[in-house]
Amino acid sequence: MSTLKIGIVGYSGQKFDITTANQLLSTGIAQAIAHGPEGATVEIVSGLTNLGIPALAYQLAADIGWTTVGVACAKAEQYDCYPVDRRVIVGNEWGDESATFLGECDVIVRVGGGKQSLDEVAAYIANGGVAYQYDLAALPV
Repeated sequence: MSTLKIGIVGYSGQKFDITTANQLLSTGIAQAIAHGPEGATVEIVSGLTNLGIPALAYQLAADIGWTTVGVACAKAEQYDCYPVDRRVIVGNEWGDESATFLGECDVIVRVGGGKQSLDEVAAYIANGGVAYQYDLAALPV
């Protein structure tokens, strides 16, 4: 059986409407699954932290029983991390892990996000990857 690795990027530290974010995330994941091979097992790959969009994606994956993978730099370990099934630490600075993260993904879903999320998706698409993107308004802090 094949595995479909869905990369999730989006806001981590920024506040946003959680209900809307969950709806967009579910829509994007459904589109990503439709993009993949029929009957594939699903892995959710994100930035390891238990914050923002990654946390929502990991919780969704856990609720369904999908495998979770966290790809991040060493700085992420200074934050609350989701207890993923597989952890990949690359480099020491934010962004050091980007190439490894992109290499782990068969398709990407972006919900909101800042510069790093946008840069990763642009690089992924430039290299022929498929990404489903959803803008999400940031809320005032």
